[in-house]
Amino acid sequence: MSSTRNAPSSPACLTADGAAWLASAQPHPRSARALRDERPAASAVLACGSVFDVVSAPVIFGRGIVDQLWEEGPGSGPVAVFRGRMLLFAAPGTAQRLPSLLRWEEFGRAGDVPPLLCHGPGDAVTVPARSGSAAPNGSRWLVAPDSRNPWLPGAEVLLWAAVRAARAAVRISIFPHPDQGAKVYDVSRRR
Repeated sequence: MSSTRNAPSSPACLTADGAAWLASAQPHPRSARALRDERPAASAVLACGSVFDVVSAPVIFGRGIVDQLWEEGPGSGPVAVFRGRMLLFAAPGTAQRLPSLLRWEEFGRAGDVPPLLCHGPGDAVTVPARSGSAAPNGSRWLVAPDSRNPWLPGAEVLLWAAVRAARAAVRISIFPHPDQGAKVYDVSRRR
């Protein structure tokens, strides 16, 4: 499905339904939600693997993935920025499947692609506060969960977006690198 929407560029605010969805990942959802309601400006630590997995990428490369998802794909699920990493919420099972798909695609063999960290069963991630404003450490929701059942991309969708983002980041030139000592003359204006 193609989307004409652009990825959000301003921080998003977590809705009550979104907060309930996040709390559902915890062993005791009511307690987690009560704590989140008591301290809305505090970050939260959430368990991965049952309700969602999280793919963590360096923020610049992660933004490229999100842009690909929104510009040429179905859009993204929830996305947060925390301590210089982009946290892309994904369908359960993505953390186990995505690394093997990336190896199969020979993703990053040239060293140009930063590592993606996949968090699944047994892992936990820290997510930003409820409010839409950025915290002093820069953490914020880029796409906050707004329903009790948000769409989450799977491993194949994230693979596609990561490969396209990596290709978009690599500049290919048919001209030699300028520091090779060759003299280059502009002959395009000659008659």
